[in-house]
Amino acid sequence: MNEDQELQEVTNEAAEANAGEQAPEQDFSELVKELEQVRQHVLYAQAETQNVRRRLEQEKQTVAAYAATGFARDVLSVKDNLDRALAAIPEDLRQDERMKPLIAGIEATGRELDTVFQRNGITRVEALGQPLDPHKHQAMLEVPTDDAEPGTIVQEMQAGYMIKDRLLRPALVGVARKG
Repeated sequence: MNEDQELQEVTNEAAEANAGEQAPEQDFSELVKELEQVRQHVLYAQAETQNVRRRLEQEKQTVAAYAATGFARDVLSVKDNLDRALAAIPEDLRQDERMKPLIAGIEATGRELDTVFQRNGITRVEALGQPLDPHKHQAMLEVPTDDAEPGTIVQEMQAGYMIKDRLLRPALVGVARKG
């Protein structure tokens, strides 16, 4: 072999050695990049799982808090009927000794119903004397009057109720207008 051939062989061997060394370095850097991508995907998946878990927990609490809404709406008619029954009793019957136990029983039932409502977060909507709030009141009529500011509630035909922070039933009201 001559020197040129020998030099060529050594150069080829060095090039092959360098190529062999660079390939593992390139493979390693590609693996590091791929590992970082996989790590990001895992972090995103964990965050999404935690968000889903948090949303489900909130939804579960909301369902538990408002589960009785339909039943509560139905019971409101019972409360209305009790209130109407008490309001319909004339004063002379209230004084009659034979009627007093019946009236006391109706009043006790009304108080117990109020206690049950309170325990379950059901509250009466304030109406009389308040400005009309379309989120809580439903105006049924306008009452001409000079005694109240226009837009003020002067008559309540049916009580409204809230369950926690949601409207269960709007109050049916009469609103003042200029006479």
